[in-house]
Amino acid sequence: MTITRRVFIASGAAMAAVAFDQLRKPGAGFAQSNRVVNLYSARHYDTDTAIYDSFTKKTGIKVNLVEADADKLIERIKSEGSNSPADVLITVDAGRLWRAQEAGLLQPISSNVLKTAIPANLAEPQGYWYGFTKRARIIVYNKDKVKPSDLSTYEDLANPKWKGRLISRTSSHVYNQSLTGSILAVHGPQKTEEWARGIVANFARPPEGNDTAQIKAVASGVADVTFVNHYYVVRLMKSEKPEDKEVASKIGVFFPNQKDRGTHINISGGGVVKTSPNREAAIQFLDYLASPEAQEIFARSNNEYPVLAKVALDPVLASLGKFKEDKLNAAVYGKNNGEALKIMDRAGWK
Repeated sequence: MTITRRVFIASGAAMAAVAFDQLRKPGAGFAQSNRVVNLYSARHYDTDTAIYDSFTKKTGIKVNLVEADADKLIERIKSEGSNSPADVLITVDAGRLWRAQEAGLLQPISSNVLKTAIPANLAEPQGYWYGFTKRARIIVYNKDKVKPSDLSTYEDLANPKWKGRLISRTSSHVYNQSLTGSILAVHGPQKTEEWARGIVANFARPPEGNDTAQIKAVASGVADVTFVNHYYVVRLMKSEKPEDKEVASKIGVFFPNQKDRGTHINISGGGVVKTSPNREAAIQFLDYLASPEAQEIFARSNNEYPVLAKVALDPVLASLGKFKEDKLNAAVYGKNNGEALKIMDRAGWK
């Protein structure tokens, strides 16, 4: 039995809880066998199904999929304890993987495939988790109001010249916490707090909405600049909706910090759960995610950058151009996540 979509959405949902309990009964799919992988995933992309199906076809190992938000999955694994059927946890953003690691939910693994394929800065140094796609935190600007020559770095967005011209999603979202954590790694707490206060002072409106909402607001003239994950822009560029195409035509993309450390890179990644009942199959699954075959699916499906350099990019994604990446290890801004949030709170970044 392979659970293909959203069997479990929230731990508090009664029907989902009943379904989940049934799955843990003998013979229901969550079992100790090297022919199954029980995957807890916070990636809500239908196209990932192609990767799971391909893995099963190649190996004969079935993928039992449970989807929910990352924090709910982490809490679920905690509550299940040593009886958890989970083999692999996959989520977006290194900050969330770090939380799972700190909670003692993941185990280090040694895999020559992963060590060879995954760049060192995209993996936890002891092997607790690995990145399988890359996400660039880019600057988006209104082409009628901003020239590329006006832009330079994340740090420059705190310059008073951007007062009333900048918008962002809230500080409670892990994407912004990880970006702030990367700045903390470079500049230390005092300068990072000064930067965060400058960002807040430049807001054209209180933080609200997701990354897509920021892009649309910049296109409509609510603000001049914002920072978002790159794939939100590519989705709009590829959309068949006239209103999305109009938004894409009004905004430009800028990769910050090209003259120093490079643009902030986050990941979507995963690790093996500490209590995994199917450990060898779980490692085999992670190895497959680092294969050229799986990386090509990642690259085509959700407009993310593959971690394998030789995998061809989606043509629309490639049209954004090449850029220099920040090589800071993802574990560093994961580790800095808590302090980054405290700094943002003190700065008034709601």
